[in-house]
Amino acid sequence: MLFNSLTFVIFFALVLALYSLPVRWRSRKIILLLASYLFYAAWNPPFVLLVWLSTLVDWIAARAIYGENRQTRRRLWLMLTLAVNLGVLGYFKYGEFLLQNWQVLMSSFGVDYQPPAWDIVLPVGISFYTFQTLAYTLDVYLRRAEPSRSFLDFALFVTFFPQLVAGPIVRPGHLLPQFASPRRPTFRHLSWGGGLITLGLFQKVFVADSMLAPAADAVYGASQPLTFTDAWLGTLAFSGQIFSDFAGYSTVAIGVAMCFGFSLPDNFRFPYAAIGFSDFWRRWHISLSTWLRDYLYIPLGGNRRGRGRIYANLMMTMLIGGLWHGASWTFVAWGGLHGAGLSAERWLRGRFGSHGPRGAIRGLMLILLTYAMINVSWVFFRAPDFTTAWRVLGSMAGLHPDGINVLPTIHLIQTAIVIPAMLAIHVWMRNRRLEGVVARAPWWLISLTWSVMLFTVITAQGSGEAFIYFQF
Repeated sequence: MLFNSLTFVIFFALVLALYSLPVRWRSRKIILLLASYLFYAAWNPPFVLLVWLSTLVDWIAARAIYGENRQTRRRLWLMLTLAVNLGVLGYFKYGEFLLQNWQVLMSSFGVDYQPPAWDIVLPVGISFYTFQTLAYTLDVYLRRAEPSRSFLDFALFVTFFPQLVAGPIVRPGHLLPQFASPRRPTFRHLSWGGGLITLGLFQKVFVADSMLAPAADAVYGASQPLTFTDAWLGTLAFSGQIFSDFAGYSTVAIGVAMCFGFSLPDNFRFPYAAIGFSDFWRRWHISLSTWLRDYLYIPLGGNRRGRGRIYANLMMTMLIGGLWHGASWTFVAWGGLHGAGLSAERWLRGRFGSHGPRGAIRGLMLILLTYAMINVSWVFFRAPDFTTAWRVLGSMAGLHPDGINVLPTIHLIQTAIVIPAMLAIHVWMRNRRLEGVVARAPWWLISLTWSVMLFTVITAQGSGEAFIYFQF
C-alpha cells in the first residue's frame, strides 16, 4: 500500500477514525496492530508470516536471554535470533546474488554450473524490520534494556505501519515506552502531522517523481556515452530524486505516527549541506547510520584499537551498509567509496587537526565539494551495473566529447531549477530546525505554503511509483 495512493488515504482515515473511538487503550493498540498487518498484507499476504516469525523468535529469545545468567546459554539464544533473522534476510534478499557469484566462481575453474531459476519475491521492507527486531534483542543481550512485558506492545513495535516498510529504523527504547500509556492526538498533533504528510508527499510526488525522475532515468537508461552536461545533470537529478523520495517517505511516516499521538525520530537533517562524509552520515538516513555505528562499528572495535584498525572498521561498516541497500556489487562499491571518504577524513584530521570552516565562503565551498563527491558515489548507487557506472563516470569526467544528448530541454530546465533550489534550502536550513522556522513564520505564509504543496500533490501527474527504498 503506497503512501502516494488513494487507497492509503482511505485506509488512514478509517484507521484514525477507529483509533479515536472511546475504547480502552488496549483495544486501540489492537486496532493499530491489526491495521499494521493489513497494511503489510496489502503487498503480499503470505509475507505476513515472516513478520510473525521475526516477532515470535525475538520475543522468546529476548526473554530467555534476560532470564539467563550463564553466558554460554545467553550466546546460544542470541545466535538463534541472529540465525533466524539474518537467515531469512539472506535467503530472500541475497540468495540469487550468492548463486550468481557462485556460478562466476565455478566458471573461473572451468566448471559449467547452471543455477536453478530464482523466482523468489523480495518481501517489502524486510531489511528495515529485521534491523529493528535485532536492535531489540541485542539491547537486551548487551543489558542496555529489559524485554517488554507486553507481547502486544512488542508486536506493535515490530509492525507499526507508518514506518514498517521503509523506516525510520526505530529503537525499542524510543517507541516501546510510548505504547505503555494511553495516547490521544491533540489538535497540534493532527495539524503538525497533516503538514508533515503534505510535505512528504510533495517531496515524493512532485519533486522526486515529476521533476527529477525523468532526467535520471533517461541518463542511466542510455546505452551510449553521454555529453558532459547530460551525465552531470542526470546524476544531480538522481541525487535530488533519492533524497526527495526517501526523505519524503520518512516525513510522511513521522506525520502519520504523529496523527496517532506517537513520535518517530528524524531520519534526515538537510544532508546536502554536509561538510564531509562524516557530517553527511550524521544527516542522511540517520536511523541506519546510528544502527551501524552502535551494533557494528563499535562492536568491531570502533576507535579503540589503533589507527589501522579504525580504517578497517570504517571500511567494513560501510561495505556492509552498502550491501544492506541491495544485492549487487555496485552497492558494495558505493559503500566502499563512503568508507574511503570517512577514512580519508579521519586521516586528514589526525594529520592537520579538526579545524572547521572559517567564513561563509569557505564553508559553502566545502559544502559544494562534499556534494560533488557524494554525487560521484551516487553513480554506483543508481547504475544497474558497472558498465553503466563507468560510462556515466567517464562522461562526467569529459572523456566522451562525442557523447550523445538524451535529455530534452524540459528535463534540463527542471533539473537546473530544482537542484540549486534544493541546495539553497539545505544550506539555509543547515543549522536550523523545521519546528523553529515554522514557529517564527507568519501564519499566512505557512497557510499559503501548505496550500500550494497540497494543490501540487493533488494535481501533479506523477507516475505513482513505489518509494525507491521499498526495494531494500
